Amino acid sequence: MSQKLGRICIIDDDKIYVNLVSKIIKMRALSDEILIFKNGKEAIEFFVQALPGNQKEIFPDVILLDLNMPIMDGWEFLQEFQKIKDQIVESYSLYVVSSSIDSRDVDRAKAIDFVRDYLTKPIKIKDFERILSN
Repeated sequence: MSQKLGRICIIDDDKIYVNLVSKIIKMRALSDEILIFKNGKEAIEFFVQALPGNQKEIFPDVILLDLNMPIMDGWEFLQEFQKIKDQIVESYSLYVVSSSIDSRDVDRAKAIDFVRDYLTKPIKIKDFERILSN
């Protein structure tokens, strides 16, 4: 893994999972910065606020999105993100990361054109390697 990402965004309310993923990212020096949001509402508000000017230093290279969260879950986030995605000029990769192994969730997420892939928790080093190679 020689490639390094500028910024990774984790949208997840599970503190233990967020802590684990953050440690892996830091330990492997995979990214310069990690943005963390505990629900979709916080994240979408951040992205909407950053739209004017599309500041490169604000938009992440990779978004890791959980599905099950309070306030605004991952599905609701995806609906709101759909409304703004065409205004984002920076390239990004959005991955749904969930503990759900329900094939309906997997198929539903993969059917969304801007979702790169569906990863099952816990996210593994090989998943990060695949993300970096894309």
